[in-house]
Amino acid sequence: MDKLQALETFVRIVDRGGLTRAAESLGTSLPSVVRILALLEREVGVRLLNRTTRRMHLTDEGSLYLEQCRAILAAVREADASLAARRLAPAGRLAVTAPVLFGRRHVVPIVTEFLGRHPAVNGEVSLLDRAVGLVEEGLDAGVRIGKLADSSLVAVPVGELRRVACASPAYLRKHGVPKAPEDLREHACIRFAGVTPGSEWRFRKGRRTEAVAVRARLVTNQVDAALRACEDGLGIGMFLSYQVAPAVSERKLRYVLTDFEREPVPVQVIYPTARLRSSTVRAFVDFAVPRLRAVRFD
Repeated sequence: MDKLQALETFVRIVDRGGLTRAAESLGTSLPSVVRILALLEREVGVRLLNRTTRRMHLTDEGSLYLEQCRAILAAVREADASLAARRLAPAGRLAVTAPVLFGRRHVVPIVTEFLGRHPAVNGEVSLLDRAVGLVEEGLDAGVRIGKLADSSLVAVPVGELRRVACASPAYLRKHGVPKAPEDLREHACIRFAGVTPGSEWRFRKGRRTEAVAVRARLVTNQVDAALRACEDGLGIGMFLSYQVAPAVSERKLRYVLTDFEREPVPVQVIYPTARLRSSTVRAFVDFAVPRLRAVRFD
């Protein structure tokens, strides 16, 4: 028995609502469909369909098996489409999105290098500090920082980011270095809404998370403004590690409370499943993933 053919036949029987219609859609005979279904049920050891002269319905085992069959067949079609896409030269429009600062530093250079290698591709880059609906906004791929909630998207992990608290050396000399999260109550803080939208900052203490209400000297939705305020000594800020990495390496900022950092935040290249059939999107994902994995984000 051809197992993939058997799975396709079983799914087609359910989708078409009967053996005869399945045979017609598959371009084969009714006895052939009946034989394949019988062989499949014999191999898996359970009845998948209850059949009478008037009606047919899935058994409980058949319902479970049906979903697994659909997933297997979709994966096979996706693999075939991926190989077919690789044979075609990338061409046409490529629309990519990423968070603003991350995009400027890490994604735009990759996109421009990709366009340089593929003259027939025209790129569009949307840098936005919000979760973007790729399908709804006509985008082909993107970089998402944070856990992926939309199950219709494919996510390829490329790294992790730390949530870090930091301040300028001058501020720490003048006001002291906080030793524990609760010490922040005595400090001025710079709140960047993109990382800490509320008035509480969260830290890890052992196996639990602790929230600390902070006194914000400045609240801004622009990371550049928050970074500048921290570098100028206005207070302690909370950021993602890639946002402050250059300032830390130049000793403009210092990490504090590193022993209390929460779990890292994932960085992922994302794309809708349907977009992967495009040779351009496939080529870009294959191009971008290893380059992003090679980046040090802190």
